[in-house]
Amino acid sequence: MNNQNQIKCPNCGTSIDVQDILAHQLEDEIKQKYQVQLAKEKNKHAEEQAKLEEAKLAFEQKKKQENELFQERLEKQLREDRKAIEDKVKRRLTEEQEEQFKSLQQELNEKSEQVKELNRSKAEIEKLKREKGELKEEAEAAAQKKLNELLLAEKDKIRRTEEEKNELRFKELQKQLEDQKKLTEEMKRKQEQGSMQMQGEVQELAIEEWLSNHFPLDTIEEIKKGARGGDCIQIVNTRTRQNCGKIYYESKRTKDFQPSWIEKFKADMRDKGADIGVLVTEAMPSDFDRMGMKDGVWICTYEEFKALCAVLRETIIKLSSAISSQENKGDKMSMLYDFLTSNEFRMQIEAIVEGFSAMKTALESEKRSMQRIWKEREKQIDKVVTNTIDMYGSIKGIAGNAIQSVKALELPGDDEADELNLN
Repeated sequence: MNNQNQIKCPNCGTSIDVQDILAHQLEDEIKQKYQVQLAKEKNKHAEEQAKLEEAKLAFEQKKKQENELFQERLEKQLREDRKAIEDKVKRRLTEEQEEQFKSLQQELNEKSEQVKELNRSKAEIEKLKREKGELKEEAEAAAQKKLNELLLAEKDKIRRTEEEKNELRFKELQKQLEDQKKLTEEMKRKQEQGSMQMQGEVQELAIEEWLSNHFPLDTIEEIKKGARGGDCIQIVNTRTRQNCGKIYYESKRTKDFQPSWIEKFKADMRDKGADIGVLVTEAMPSDFDRMGMKDGVWICTYEEFKALCAVLRETIIKLSSAISSQENKGDKMSMLYDFLTSNEFRMQIEAIVEGFSAMKTALESEKRSMQRIWKEREKQIDKVVTNTIDMYGSIKGIAGNAIQSVKALELPGDDEADELNLN
């Protein structure tokens, strides 16, 4: 069967033979017309038959002897009339069938041209769909690459920030795990007292470890538990000079700041011969909102300590060099103490801490900016997807099931329904 004589139903997709349908329609129409004509001829024949019967009766009454001959002539005439009527009906039906066939052939040719035009439209739609898919893939690949780069950069920033923020917490957890393994029973008996002591020990260990990691040339001496004094001493050394000075550290992790700590700490400094004292505490004095000096002792938080110790160390090195080059011009310890307790030194330290805080603020601002950029990118992607769906719906509304379905743009179950309709 020629494919040109077949069309596909736009609703169910079933193939339909146009010629077969037209032939059936023509046959039914001819049968109907023939039956009507035949009924008319039969009626006419019945009427003529009735007249002939009347004539026959009259003739039989008048001339019974000629009845057989008349009957033969009558039957012959009827056969000839019937043949003439049938021939006439056949000629008329043949003429009408030829006209209908020409009309159907013309209609079939028009349908064939429509099918060809539909196929050309389908090919153009497929081409546009492929080009759209290629452009979409390129755009998605470029956007994904840029997004991955931004995510990696931001992830690295966040990781570094979180490592610093969680340093004390990690040390605390590490210390807690070690103590749980070694002193389980003791921790049960002295839970409250041991909890506060553990927190202080964690910060002490963190201070010592941070100093050892960042200043490998210096000597970090831990003051043993039970001994009088603070927690550790940093002896400042350089590649060319040893024992430039001492920085004395004490760690406090309590809810309230005790003023008595300062006098005791200063007495310990004098006992150990320390040049500078740094009190690292979570609870600041009531008149302090951030790092500062009180009665010759530096008071700061753990985060501020990281910036403060680097400045103090560098200051000790510079003063040690200056004092060594000016022998017999004054008491070294007095000069060092005067400088460290001066307003100039305090302002320098505050400037460094302000810079540190500004960097932290800038980091938070960058995080907020990246979140805003991600939201904008998300809205742009949603816009592209929405426009794609609208374009797909418009094309499918024009071409129907002539185009292939895109699963990502169809409702769940649409593909199964289409398959059932086709079957």
